[in-house]
Amino acid sequence: MPSCQATRFFPANRIPLQGLEPTATMRLLARLLPRLTNWAIAMSYAATQSMSGESMPSPLDQEPSFDPRSWVAPKPAPAAIASPDLAVTRPSATTRRWIAPGIGIVIATAGAIAAVSSRPSAPPPPAVAALAPGPGKAASESRTLIVPAVADLAPTLAASGVSTADSQAAVRSIGKTLGAAPGDIRLAFTLDHDGAAIRLAGLTATRTDGSGVTLAPQTGGGFATTSLAADLRRQTRFVRGELDGESFYSSAVAAGVSDVLIRPFVNAFRYDFDMQREVARGDVFEAGFEQRVTADGEPVGTPVLVYASLATAGKSRALYRYHAPGDAEEEWFDSSGRSSRKSLMRTPVEAARISSGFGMRGHPILGFVKMHKGTDFAAPTGTPIYAAGDAVVTFAGPKGPNGNFVRLHHANGWDTLYLHMNRIAAGLMPGLKVAQGQQIGEVGTTGRSTGPHLHYEVHIDGQPVDPMSIEVGGSRTLAGAALKQFRALRDRVDAARVATPG
Repeated sequence: MPSCQATRFFPANRIPLQGLEPTATMRLLARLLPRLTNWAIAMSYAATQSMSGESMPSPLDQEPSFDPRSWVAPKPAPAAIASPDLAVTRPSATTRRWIAPGIGIVIATAGAIAAVSSRPSAPPPPAVAALAPGPGKAASESRTLIVPAVADLAPTLAASGVSTADSQAAVRSIGKTLGAAPGDIRLAFTLDHDGAAIRLAGLTATRTDGSGVTLAPQTGGGFATTSLAADLRRQTRFVRGELDGESFYSSAVAAGVSDVLIRPFVNAFRYDFDMQREVARGDVFEAGFEQRVTADGEPVGTPVLVYASLATAGKSRALYRYHAPGDAEEEWFDSSGRSSRKSLMRTPVEAARISSGFGMRGHPILGFVKMHKGTDFAAPTGTPIYAAGDAVVTFAGPKGPNGNFVRLHHANGWDTLYLHMNRIAAGLMPGLKVAQGQQIGEVGTTGRSTGPHLHYEVHIDGQPVDPMSIEVGGSRTLAGAALKQFRALRDRVDAARVATPG
């Protein structure tokens, strides 16, 4: 009697149904249907024989067994063993319960196969004609990619199938024109497919400013190059705002002033305003800057501040940036052509706040009231300290409670003193000339100090004076051709201001 206790429905060497196309699945089931039918008949025959107690010839004696093991490797039937355990007995109730459902499953499966098999198969997808080049011509393909730097050109072209020789020659030609500066590069190139060969038929590489190079293959190898000029124009823009009472920085950012413009704006007024004590909530500022833009109006590069104005309750200033002929650098001038630069800067340290002013005060360490001979600017350790004016170094080094200390002597007979430095600039020594704005050290807390700050003093004829209240001169006024040129620049900026809404 065939066994009905197989643990796998399909033998190990048969293809499972999962993953086959529906039509293939139906064909496989159709092949299995006769075996399923024979198995059901055999089960029915065995049950009938056992219930009647008679030996009846099996209608399947000549048919292959449904035992899956026989599909893998047919084996001779084992010899019968006389054993009471193997005697044919009346089927159990469980066996009887499975006979009828088994036959039902076979019939249902057969019906499903017939229904699916009779369904017309889906028509094959329409054939797509391959795009083939004309006789003697290679198929062309155009691509456009963005690469972050010149160094990425070679691997990008290689990944597109360009030969090593073509990609190396193209990169050499592009590098000569674009250089190695960072920045996105737009690649637009054409590939010719001639069989298995891929040839670079043309390439254009451009930066965001429109500058770039075009490559065309030459008959003898390599590429002919054509440079592309930048398609840029200068645009003057203006931003206006009010101080919010927190800080100028936060007010400027809130108004839309770029971070890179805030420091130049503050420096423009370093001779005229104490940005800690003379500005307050509601004061009005305006920043005008030039920005290079593409034909589409996209900004390129860093904006340059060309106009700055600040109006407080006590005074107002409007300044224009101008590079006079013969000058080493640009300066700020008022509308009449007078330089804002004075002989001394009021604030010789960046981004600092006044923590203690000039005059009598209770000493924070000694505890008694004592004359404070200068102004303290609190700032983080390492903040740059600058020479307040052109001068000669008379002392540079540690000096008792002063800590690291620098003293400068200026041409008008004044002296400026810088105390408690974290570090003195390398090479700074007595006799050395320094220029206004040159870095001479860093903020620190050396000597008798309670925290990082710069103690700054100004002495006139040996006597300390309030650095924040003294009148400093030294301004120059443009004349001649320089003044005429400056006025043209001023008028151009003013016209742009008037045209700006708001």
